[in-house]
This record gives sequence, structure tokens and C-alpha cells, in this order.
Amino acid sequence: MWWRQTGREFEANKGERNRVAFKAIVDSGEEPGLLAYSRSDPIGWCAVAPREATPRLARSRILKPIDDQPVWSITCFYVARPRRRQGVSVALLKAAIEFVARHSGRMLEGYPIVPGKDRYPDGFAFPGLLSAFETAGFHEVARPSATRAILRFELDPSAAGLRRH
Repeated sequence: MWWRQTGREFEANKGERNRVAFKAIVDSGEEPGLLAYSRSDPIGWCAVAPREATPRLARSRILKPIDDQPVWSITCFYVARPRRRQGVSVALLKAAIEFVARHSGRMLEGYPIVPGKDRYPDGFAFPGLLSAFETAGFHEVARPSATRAILRFELDPSAAGLRRH
């Protein structure tokens, strides 16, 4: 819910109220993201939605829109600790591309962390890492800070749907 609310709203609703608000989104029929499973066990999550569903991005000084293109945004990942560094984020990104194509989206955007030389702490890597996006076929379109990048995957509007330009 962090990306879907103002800072004030998120803090006021912290905890149970945000869980209830997120459940209401799901109950409405909206699909706010994707789950990754290993057999029947959930092992990962990726938040993906049209950018307008994430108003905090519009107000972000660093992640503000770079143009007026309609984009879908990937804002958050969670991968279960025992499954980290096994390609789950890349699999979620590829599934997000297919998801956006099924919803007739034409552009998918992500805002990953650009780690320095040292390993980046897992708890702060929730926007994803640059390398995962690159592995999934995204290309960098902006570097608004030393530690954040904006990457895009452009979908082919033809029936094939998944070709990056």
C-alpha cells in the first residue's frame, strides 16, 4: 500500500488498516500483482499496476515520470529468504511482462536499486535490483540518482505482444 497512498495516508493506516485496504483492492477484482510458487508454496511477490494506481510515483522527486507515455509500473518485490538469489525476481519480471501484455499494456517500467560495490541489504532491495531487470530484457531509460534507475520493457502492439524494441 506504500506506493498507492500518500505518506500521511500510509502512516495513518499502518498495519491492519492497510491490510484491509489491500484486501479490498483484491476483492474488487483488481489484480495488484503476481505471486510466484514452488509447487504449492508461495515464494515471491511482485507488485505491478498501471502507474496511475501508484500516486506516490507521480509525487516522487527521483522517480517522477520521464515522459507522458502510459506505463505499467513494477514497484515492489518480496522473495522468501530461502529462495533469494535463485532467479525468482527474474521469473516474476517475465511473468509481469506477460501479465501486462494480457491487459493490453504497451510499456512496463521498473525502478530498481543500482547497488554499489558492496552487497545490497535484502531488506532494502524491495524495488528490485538492476541486474534482475536487465536479465529479464528491460533497458535503462534514465538514471535519476546514483542508486536508482528507470528501466522499461516496450511491448509490441501486434498479436505477438512480447517483443522488446
